[in-house]
Amino acid sequence: MKIGVLLHGSGVYDGTEIQEAVLSLLAIRELGHEYICLAPDIQQHHVINHTNGEEMSEQRNVLVESARIARGEIEALTLSHVDKIDALVLPGGFGTAKNFTKWAFSGPDGEIDPLVRDFLRSVIKQAKPIAALCMSPTTVAKALQDTGVKSTLSVGSNEAASPYDIDAISGGMEVAGARVEMKTVEEVSVDVENKIVCAPCYMMEADILQIRSNIYQAVKKMIDLIEN
Repeated sequence: MKIGVLLHGSGVYDGTEIQEAVLSLLAIRELGHEYICLAPDIQQHHVINHTNGEEMSEQRNVLVESARIARGEIEALTLSHVDKIDALVLPGGFGTAKNFTKWAFSGPDGEIDPLVRDFLRSVIKQAKPIAALCMSPTTVAKALQDTGVKSTLSVGSNEAASPYDIDAISGGMEVAGARVEMKTVEEVSVDVENKIVCAPCYMMEADILQIRSNIYQAVKKMIDLIEN
């Protein structure tokens, strides 16, 4: 099977969380499937210096930056890609909330890129499973807002250590129309009806070994939804 991996830049603070992206690719191959890296050809919201967290006075392109992770083997996202994949993985990183949506600035009231929105809606309409990692469930929530689809999503748990406000983000997803589950980095959320798997990953305090296990678990559950 061929699994799409939708990237949104390169680097946790302004694009894709690189470790989550690479571990997603690894899990797909370890489970015996192929991946195809995708990214929209759009500008990043901004560029962050990852050594100090400060904004830089330059512009970068989401597709070009995502190609760094994909070693150049990447395709510009189109709606036709829905027919070319059997499932979709959305790694985390703040690019999903800055480049795909404006959740980082406006919460559930923020806009979502129309191509990303229509692509995710088409994937779900065709009953192709999604694994949404880290902050990516917020993008899924925005894509499904006002569609009548009642998804079950998770960005983590308020009962374990997290560097982020899990309650506030979860509340925003509920405003967007989703049901919310609390899951730790040892767990995944599985919405069987809509075929959406969520893994908290770096939304929780965790090391890379925990992240690898969480992503493998999510990708495996996603593949199970294809096969069953």
